[in-house]
Amino acid sequence: MSAAAFFPLARPAPLSEIARVAGAEIRCDFGPESASGAFASAFIIGVAPLDWSRPGDLCFYDNPRYRTALSECRATACFLRQRHLALLPTSVAALVVDDPQRAMTLATAHLFPDALRPASLFQSSGVSPGAVVDPSARLEPGVIVDPGAVIGPGAEIGAGTIIGPQAAIGPKVCIGRDCSIGAHVSLTHALVGDRVVIHPGARLGQDGFGFVPTRQGYLKTPQIGRVIVQDDVEIGANTTIDRGASRDTIIGEGTKIDNLVQIGHNVVIGRFCAIVAQSGIAGSCEIGDFAALGGQSAVAGHLTIGEGAAVAAKSGVMRDVPAGQRVGGAPARPLRRFLRGAALIDRLARKDKST
Repeated sequence: MSAAAFFPLARPAPLSEIARVAGAEIRCDFGPESASGAFASAFIIGVAPLDWSRPGDLCFYDNPRYRTALSECRATACFLRQRHLALLPTSVAALVVDDPQRAMTLATAHLFPDALRPASLFQSSGVSPGAVVDPSARLEPGVIVDPGAVIGPGAEIGAGTIIGPQAAIGPKVCIGRDCSIGAHVSLTHALVGDRVVIHPGARLGQDGFGFVPTRQGYLKTPQIGRVIVQDDVEIGANTTIDRGASRDTIIGEGTKIDNLVQIGHNVVIGRFCAIVAQSGIAGSCEIGDFAALGGQSAVAGHLTIGEGAAVAAKSGVMRDVPAGQRVGGAPARPLRRFLRGAALIDRLARKDKST
């Protein structure tokens, strides 16, 4: 069985071009003077991890755990820091940078631009005959709608946006330009900015969990707000974002949300935040700009997490987190205190075992 190349190379790129795109310096201090020119004219046709690389590939080294893999690297070139030059085999060109991972990201995006956002699953253009688009919906030129998608009355979709198969776009939903809405996504009561990526299975705009307990049972509270997603946001597969109850749920510009995240009603997330998989944010929380939530972290309702704060994985946040603070544990507390407590418990456990 032949391997499928799902992301074709845009075109082979000379190493000098890769160095320019990534802001790297080609170094060949270990060889003759002519080696630098020969390496600069070499072509890159792929990317690979250190231990799978072969001639024509590009890779990077950024972690001492992979020192052995670096010594066995067979790639044409490798991004690395100045202090690691001596570890690189002489057959591999060194691309010296301050941040190898960032450089690798820039180079990979240059070589494989189609991988930056999902494309039409049917590699088609225009509106598929198998899609259902209400006559009152307004689609700008260049919108792609895959088979099975449903677009409701009064919806507006900007140029260059892709609507995946079986996606459901509700009445009056507005989606900006150059967005990618994945297969089986449902969007209701939502306003979406430009260059937003929503991966398959995500649900935006459904009811928040709003109920008032009474003697006769739970009384449902109407959820009359919206979901507002600002520009350049990315939302992972099977993530759910509830619409607001009395105010809007807002996802700030440039924020990245992983798969399987739950965001409750009235939550306001700032700009350029990172929220990792299986995290949950209860209703009416406010997350400041540049904050980060580790995987499986949980935030109780009506709390504020300050600008630049970081919550460690598996933490349970039960009180406000000041700007810039790092917290961990359940209940969450300053990270250094949490780590010292964990170390103390471990020492006590070891002592008990020895007796």
